Amino acid sequence: MDITNSTSPAVPSAEKAPLSLALIVASDREGRFAPVITDWLRTRLAEREDFAVTVVDLAEIDLPTSLSRDPSPAVSAELAKVSPALAAADAFVVLTPEYNHSFPASLKNLIDWHFTEWQAKPVGFVSYGGLSGGLRAVEQLRQIFAELHAVTVRDTVSFHSAWGLFDDEGRHKDPAGAEGAVKVLLDQLAWWALALKEAKSTRPYAA
Repeated sequence: MDITNSTSPAVPSAEKAPLSLALIVASDREGRFAPVITDWLRTRLAEREDFAVTVVDLAEIDLPTSLSRDPSPAVSAELAKVSPALAAADAFVVLTPEYNHSFPASLKNLIDWHFTEWQAKPVGFVSYGGLSGGLRAVEQLRQIFAELHAVTVRDTVSFHSAWGLFDDEGRHKDPAGAEGAVKVLLDQLAWWALALKEAKSTRPYAA
């Protein structure tokens, strides 16, 4: 898991510290396309001063699919790689492909190993795939995060037939539309993150 906060400003604003954002890279498939979109997204995030970013890459996490209320030392060690980052986050961006009209099992596994870490926090989605651009995966994720008391933001970023949109250097060939969409997504995410953070500072969330 990459926990460097290279996208955050060196000196926080005197008025507000940046919001903690966990960027969850859902794909763990060999030969995945996720690093290309992750790099594109991190570049966009680096242009903002309102988020300090931690990347949670599920290709680097090995959680068993069998859940336990009393995990073994080995499982606890894997959870220690990711749970603190989720707990500390004020907001999440989930970067997911679409596999067979849904999202990767690695993402569902991460979600199910946690509960309070998601509560009363906003979740934004960046998806990619073929003709659907991963939107079917996103719609299913909205239902799951609602069950966990998270708030999913309305607007998304989706890359349709993503493999043809980027050049060999990982640059988007026609970036205007995607850059506009990610600005809207991050603006909404920041609004919700700040609103929910301030609300929780006044009274604890009643789950």
